[in-house]
Amino acid sequence: MPFIADHLLSEDNSGNTASITFSAPAANDTIYPYKNAALPVAARVKDLLSRMTPEEKFWQLFMIPGSVDTSNESKYKNGIFGFQFSAESSDGNTSQQILKYNTSESAVSLLKKINNTQKYFVEKTRLGIPIIAFDEALHGIVREGGTAFPQSIAFAATFDTAMVARVANAIALEAQARGIRQILSPVVNIASDVRWGRVEETYGEDPYLSSEIGVAFVKAFETKNIITTPKHFLANTGDGGRDSYPIHYNERYLEEIHLPPFKALFQRGGARSVMTSYNSIDGAPASANDWLLNQKLKKEWGFKGFVISDAGAVGGANVLHLTTKDYPASGASSVINGLDVIFQTSVDHATLFNPHFLDGTVDQKFIDSAVARVLTAKFELGLFENPYMSESKAQQILDNANHKLIAKQAALESIVLLKNQNNILPLSDKLRSIALIGTDAT
Repeated sequence: MPFIADHLLSEDNSGNTASITFSAPAANDTIYPYKNAALPVAARVKDLLSRMTPEEKFWQLFMIPGSVDTSNESKYKNGIFGFQFSAESSDGNTSQQILKYNTSESAVSLLKKINNTQKYFVEKTRLGIPIIAFDEALHGIVREGGTAFPQSIAFAATFDTAMVARVANAIALEAQARGIRQILSPVVNIASDVRWGRVEETYGEDPYLSSEIGVAFVKAFETKNIITTPKHFLANTGDGGRDSYPIHYNERYLEEIHLPPFKALFQRGGARSVMTSYNSIDGAPASANDWLLNQKLKKEWGFKGFVISDAGAVGGANVLHLTTKDYPASGASSVINGLDVIFQTSVDHATLFNPHFLDGTVDQKFIDSAVARVLTAKFELGLFENPYMSESKAQQILDNANHKLIAKQAALESIVLLKNQNNILPLSDKLRSIALIGTDAT
């Protein structure tokens, strides 16, 4: 489906085309170059960067669950990257990443909340930099009324990239109708140990299959101008299947097994973001890993998008990996070593990480590089010209979208029956049972 400057084209199950329109903000008396849609994105980014204060730059590198209302808007006077709306940390603790969702909120209600919050940043902050609304969409948008599709491991079991594309297209439509501009999906970690508790989120143990399924998933979103965020970069399955434990794999193993799916999703799928993992790799946290983020991802692969941490991961440098002495040092280390956006669970965590962004400790070139990547994405999304989603058009999509049939078909295709077709295994008809022997046999 083509992306057009002020609206998106989409299709319902019957192939009918519908348009989701974004409304333009009121015109300002002064038109700075960054607000001139006729200029190249790079020129607009350069102009906007030149006008930003250190505080405004830092806040473009900080993302959280939440939203803005009259009780807290003073905290956001310098802007912010964006929000995971209607979600909040269960206790506000720095180490707590479990979120509570407003499960009774309809799609249109969520859209109104996003539009109202967007209005604050566009009209009441000094530079009017829009936010990005982001959410999870591993096998469906995690919202009231969203269609529940089979888990990711089932997509891999279909071996059907066309089916995966149809599923992803349906999820993308449901995300659009809620005003979501970025999804924190898919998971393309390799399920190298079935004892790992997140195997079902992956596309299995094969790098090639994971790449092909992942590319199909990502393309469906990116062609609708929704940013995808493959995760978790990289290799977050430690010894014994332990989640997010330190990784000691050698570089050849990473190159052959764990890196290929990510590379494919960036270079063939067009993914414009990536989420780092909690673990360390060869002693360096993934969220502050120069080899992984600067040398491999950005230089060797030429990745032009932005890198976000997993929620609460940056502080792991000083509380888990012990590679920095405190939170300010962790924040500085992350941006120097290739991270662009710090993902936390509370707005109040900003002061933990921003001191060295503001006192000159971090070289400005690292900060500007990270901010430029974020601003580029916001310009590419068309947020400066059209920050608001039309509620009526979104409702039309919801009224026309019946995705249960797609979910059912995906579920049916994912069922695998093992058959010894054409006697490919030389087994005697007299055998009554077969033993499976090995570490993962169940």
